Formats: sequence, C-alpha cells, structure tokens
Amino acid sequence: MQAPTIGGVQVPRGDGSTVIRLARGASLTDLADKINANPASLVTVLFHLGEMATATQSLDEDTFKLLGSELGYDVQVVSPEDEDRELLEQFHIDLDAELEAETEDDLEERPPVVTVMGHVDHGKTKLLDAIRSAKVVESEAGGITQHIGAYQIVTTHEGVDRPITFIDTPGHEAFTAMRARGAKVTDIAVLVVAADDGVMPQTIEALNHAQAAGVPIVVAVNKVDKEGSNPAKIRQQLTEYNLVAEEYGGETMFVDVSAKQRLNIDGLLEAILLTADAALDLRANPDKDARGVAIEAHLDRGRGPVATVLVQSGTLAVGDSIVAGAAHGRVRAMLDEHGNTLDVALPSRPVQVLGLTAVPNAGDTFLVAPDDRTARQIGERREAAARAASLAKRRKRISLEDLNAALAAGKVSTLNLILKGDVSGSVEALEDALLKIDVGEGVDLRIIHRGVGAITQNDVNLATVDDAIIIGFNVRPAERVAELADREGVDMRFYSVIYQAIEDVENALKGMLKPEFEEVQLGTAEVREVFRSSKFGNIAGSLVRSGEIRRGTKARLVRDGVVVGENIEIAGLRRFKDDVTEVREGYECGINLGGFNDIQIDDVVETYEMREKPRA
Repeated sequence: MQAPTIGGVQVPRGDGSTVIRLARGASLTDLADKINANPASLVTVLFHLGEMATATQSLDEDTFKLLGSELGYDVQVVSPEDEDRELLEQFHIDLDAELEAETEDDLEERPPVVTVMGHVDHGKTKLLDAIRSAKVVESEAGGITQHIGAYQIVTTHEGVDRPITFIDTPGHEAFTAMRARGAKVTDIAVLVVAADDGVMPQTIEALNHAQAAGVPIVVAVNKVDKEGSNPAKIRQQLTEYNLVAEEYGGETMFVDVSAKQRLNIDGLLEAILLTADAALDLRANPDKDARGVAIEAHLDRGRGPVATVLVQSGTLAVGDSIVAGAAHGRVRAMLDEHGNTLDVALPSRPVQVLGLTAVPNAGDTFLVAPDDRTARQIGERREAAARAASLAKRRKRISLEDLNAALAAGKVSTLNLILKGDVSGSVEALEDALLKIDVGEGVDLRIIHRGVGAITQNDVNLATVDDAIIIGFNVRPAERVAELADREGVDMRFYSVIYQAIEDVENALKGMLKPEFEEVQLGTAEVREVFRSSKFGNIAGSLVRSGEIRRGTKARLVRDGVVVGENIEIAGLRRFKDDVTEVREGYECGINLGGFNDIQIDDVVETYEMREKPRA
C-alpha cells in the first residue's frame, strides 16, 4: 500500500476494491482508524475536495463515498438493520442463528396479526369498533385515528375458538410513516373501502404499503347499507391494482360489510382466517426469549413509560429484562387491551409493558436480554448510534464555493421547533409531515428536539437558547412551565389534530420569507412641450395618456422605445398655476422630474410603484 501525497499530506491509499464498512453517522476519525491514517490528514484531503468537516463530526454517506473514491476505497455505510445485528452479536445475541436452530417440533400455531388500512373516513375504526364492540372513534380528535392501537379478539371458526390480533393504523395522509410500519408487522392487511366513495388516493397508498410488505389482502367493502353504495364498482376499480375478487376468478376475498349496522362482521373474520390458513404458515417458537416490535408508546403520568409491544416469537414474562430501541428496563407488569394484568404473553399477543426507563419509538424492535446490565448497554449503544446518524443527516454540506454564502448565513431565516406529543408514533408522523413542507429557498425548518410527554422546564430552556417554538400535540405543559415560558417569551402552541399544526407551521414559514415585490405601472404621460425654469430646471408640459400621474412616485423616461432615465422621482405636478398631487388620463399638466433635465418633446414619462406579491 503506497502513501501518496494529497494536498501536501500523506494518506494510505487503497487499490479501489478495498471495502471499508462504517456505521451511520461515523466521523473522519472512525475512517482513519479503519485505514490506519491520521484524522487530521483526512480533514485536509476533504478540504481539497471542496468539503469542510472536523475530525469528530458525523458525516453523511455521500461525503464518505466522495472521500473513499479519492483514496481508492469502497466506503459502505451499513444499513440500520446490519448495524443493529453487529451490535447484538457483540453481546452474543444472534437472531439469525436462533431462527436457523429452530426445528419443526419447536414451532406452534400462532394467531394472525391483521392490519386495518384504507382512506380517511372510510370506516376503519368503526369497523374495529364493531369487531370488538368498543368505542374508540369517539375519543379521537376530529374523528381521525391518530395512534396505533393493537387488540386481540376471539372468534369461533369451524367449532374452534381462534384469536386474531388487530392493529388499527391511522388513515390521514400525514401518518404514512405509521401506516407503513403497521404493514411491516402484519400477516394480513384488511383494506377498507367505502362502497359509496370508491377507491381514493390513500386507498392506493395503503394498498401499495401492503403489497410492498408482501402480505395477503382481504378487502372489506364498508358502508353497503348507505344509499348510493356500489360494491360491484369497488371490485371493478381494484382490478386495476391487481386485486381480483374470487367471484371474478381471482384470489382476493372481498367481503361486503356495514360497520355501523354491524352487518357481516363474522363473514369478514371468517375471510381473514380462511386467507391465513390458505396462504400463510403462522407458527412461532414460544419456548425462547421474546422478540417483537413496539407498536406504540407513551408516557403515563402515574406509571411512567408505557409501550404497546407485539410479541412475534418467544414468550414475554413479567420480570424479563428487555430492550426496545434505545429504551431498556425490566418488565414490572403487563396489561392486555382491557387493562387486565398478564403474567406471560405468547407470540402474536399485543401487550402494554410497564417498567422501561424511557419511551421507545414506535416501530422499534424489542428483545429480551440475558440481564439488566446487558439490556442497559445495548440501549445506550443504540442511542449513541441513533444520535450520530441524526447529526449526520442534519449536517449541512458546505462547499468552498458556498463558504462566503455560509458566512453570511444570517440571510437565511430558520424556524426552530421542539415537538412534544402524547405517543411516539404521533410525534414521528408530525415530524415527518413538517419536514416535507417546502416554501422555497431562504427559509429553513429545523426540529431541534422531539419527545414524548408533558412540556418540561428543559424544553423551555432549550427553546429560549435556540429561539424555538414548542409544539404540543395532545400534551400540556407541566406545573409552572407555562409561567416560565411566559416569562422567557417562548411561544407554545397546542394541537389535537395534526393537519392544523402543519397548516400553522407552513403559514409561519411563509411569513418568514423575505417579501417579493413586483412592479405595477400607474400611468404614462407624453411630453408635448419643454419649459425651462431658473428655479425648477426643465418642466415637461405633458398630456396624461393612461392611468394617472401622482406626485412622489417613481418614474422612467422613454425616448423612441429606449429608456434614457431610470429611477427618477415625480418631484412636482402643476395644472396651470396650481400645485396638484395627481392628474388623471386625458388631462394636461406640468411635470417636474427633480434634478433630471434631459427632456425632449415626444418623450414618454412612465410612473410605477413596487408592490409586495402575495405568496401562493
């Protein structure tokens, strides 16, 4: 391996095929360790490539690719899944090896996990409502489901009691991320389509999520009791998206239901179980440490962090040491959807877990660790990795050409936000939606902190330092925090419906944009005579051709179609011997152009003003 000189420093060079694997959010120091180089020399090389970074700064994948190609290395940033797998292997936890070691005798039948998806207001929650005879929809703000809930019901199929786990995903478009996550943990997707409304954009979106996850789909055609409903039209529309009904010779089961009238709910449950039995091998090993996914999580005032987890394999028991994402702890208690305590949770069972030290993110995987110490170490390492990845994503790439612009960064307005919500899924979805707002150059949106639970003193202190606005989603400030925010002048906004928050932030961003002005012509006048005055200079005796000429407005002088005087002011206007403020079309007047005296007969005086353009 040779050590070439780049920009005056010696750096070990690869042969072009040497693969270097780095974790997300790695720094130049991490790369230097892998290739046995001095971090300072890599800083210099990057500088010569037109990028600036410190040795310990978290960098993005593009920057590493650029540096790697210059030095002859194939730098690969590992995926979050690979990164987590490598981390767990350091603690002698190999999930892949566990699966390979399982034999047919270890596997036992488990209930199907069903995700209910579809367009907003097509009756998903009412359908679940009918299935489990609970009143969920009444407690949702705006009638829109804003959290993921998981419930298990038992139905009798062919004389046998069969449990089914349902996951209710929100239908509003801002929750795409949450709905996609719902499809990842599911075995079967129930696509709810209103018979009176038809296939809508979010129906297709939900369908794409389910098909991308490779799960079988059962279509529930809802609201068949309503006037104007047309279930046959729904079947026809969905054939365009490769969902062909069984009665048309396809493989997809369509079930006509009415959630409101509770019609044919048993038929839907039967279709789910028939699809599960025909298309899926639903078995898991209950005799091992539990593995699964956190579907939802929130901070309970009396009980601390509460996570709704779905056990995918193994058995979760009270007393187990678990780690979910960066959160860890010991299972103090487990509750089912009705609030009853459980000692163990078998595969496909959703339970609420108490005892974690922090609130995990919705969608985080959880596993049972050998002991509390291991769980804590895994959680801390995951948290550090997530922080580094977040810093890399947030880093603004500054090139040498942009350096002057970066130094004058005061010209770019930044709106800093702190997001707090009642559950992690809502916060994540709100962040996702806010970051998609685009109002053009010159305004930047940064989310400097997000969390679950009440707005605390720390949030207000952070907002004070960074001039941030605090957005509370279904949460309120803790005791005396409102007074502190008032004293410090921190703006706190509270919302219970997500698109109200998005709308307000978008309007705030538009308000921060520098105003755009456009020129509006006011009037034109043709010069008929030029009078010379010792006191005022040349006076243009003119006839107003269009609009009106007003004193004090900006003007330009045009001669034979060419502008000969720009940015002139109408210093004075006279009609006969009287000073006037404006002269309308068709009238004659004397125009004094201040110090501008190059006026000839047949010149045209055009007056205009700059008006602020309203933003779309």
